[in-house]
Amino acid sequence: MATKRPQLANDEIYHVILRGVGDSKIFRTKDDYWRAIFSLYEFNTSSPVEIRIQRKKRQQTKNGGLTSDERKQLVEILAFCFMPNHIHLILKQKVNNGITQFMRKLGTGYACYFNKKYGRKGHLFQGKFRAIHIDSDNQLRVAFVYVHTNPVSLVDFKWKEAGTKNKEKAIKFLGDYKWSSFIDYIGGKNFPSLTERKFFTEVFSGKIGCRKAVLNWVNGKDTEFEEMEFE
Repeated sequence: MATKRPQLANDEIYHVILRGVGDSKIFRTKDDYWRAIFSLYEFNTSSPVEIRIQRKKRQQTKNGGLTSDERKQLVEILAFCFMPNHIHLILKQKVNNGITQFMRKLGTGYACYFNKKYGRKGHLFQGKFRAIHIDSDNQLRVAFVYVHTNPVSLVDFKWKEAGTKNKEKAIKFLGDYKWSSFIDYIGGKNFPSLTERKFFTEVFSGKIGCRKAVLNWVNGKDTEFEEMEFE
């Protein structure tokens, strides 16, 4: 019997996961990642959105259309990571039903784009998104490092089970991986208008703390965090 997802509460934080159907790729090219970045920003509003119109409005901006403007946001995007076949988000709900509205817009909008581009039909994503309530300080910290270390599996597939074989390579890969919020958290300027970073920056006592928490996990030096299942 299918279980009903508990109601998501305002001002609470959730780790949200959205997977491709059958773990199929949802990002095939760099343009697909860019489209999803743009969608994360543009769909975070209670107003109706047509991406084609928004793209035209923002063609002249320097950072790919991610500009600060007045809008009633559905969620605060605290962190994100795009993987070839799934998406990780850490979201704080701002309005009633905000996460559900946001994920519905994001999933439907991106699926329409993807299906049209690749001439496919049917569902792109594997059922409904999964939302895990972050209800402790430890879980909050674990979620942050878990989301941002996910790309290591692209260069070392079994690193979570056996540890990282080449830690220097993994760390460099994370520092260069464009499709997550990690670069912005450690002081770079990747997608600075997309995430609300003040919260986690305070949790980890600054940019250096954010970087240290993530890299310690890659290095296998972190004994503070208990194991938690997010997949």
